[in-house]
Amino acid sequence: MTEHDIIDGHLIVTQEKTKQPPRIKIIGQLATLLDRIKARKAGCKVKTAALLVNLNGKRLTAPALRAQFDKARTAAAVAVPDLAEEIKQMWFYDLRAKAADDTADDLGDQAASNLLGHENVQTTRRHDLRRGKIVALTK
Repeated sequence: MTEHDIIDGHLIVTQEKTKQPPRIKIIGQLATLLDRIKARKAGCKVKTAALLVNLNGKRLTAPALRAQFDKARTAAAVAVPDLAEEIKQMWFYDLRAKAADDTADDLGDQAASNLLGHENVQTTRRHDLRRGKIVALTK
């Protein structure tokens, strides 16, 4: 993603398969994160539009991002030994499904489908929603 993907207070993320361009509102933690990125990039000599950059200010490559994710996963497993095995099993792509589950829990399946750029809710339910629906007890 680049700074050019930020338009009118939204982060435009074009989906690879469907080419749908959902607009994500830049509010809350995302706004805070983008402010941190902007401040960090301001201190770099190399200027790039990429949002994710290395310590030198150059675009962060996919292999570098993978290596950083692996380091963070290992550190998390050490920090939380009770969940170490589950943490070690986690992959980067699992974050997409987690985002779908969290959105579905908070805002419904249609909102999760919109977030992922699916044309219908059935696709989201079939491929990305991993948790069951939240239900109440009868008594």
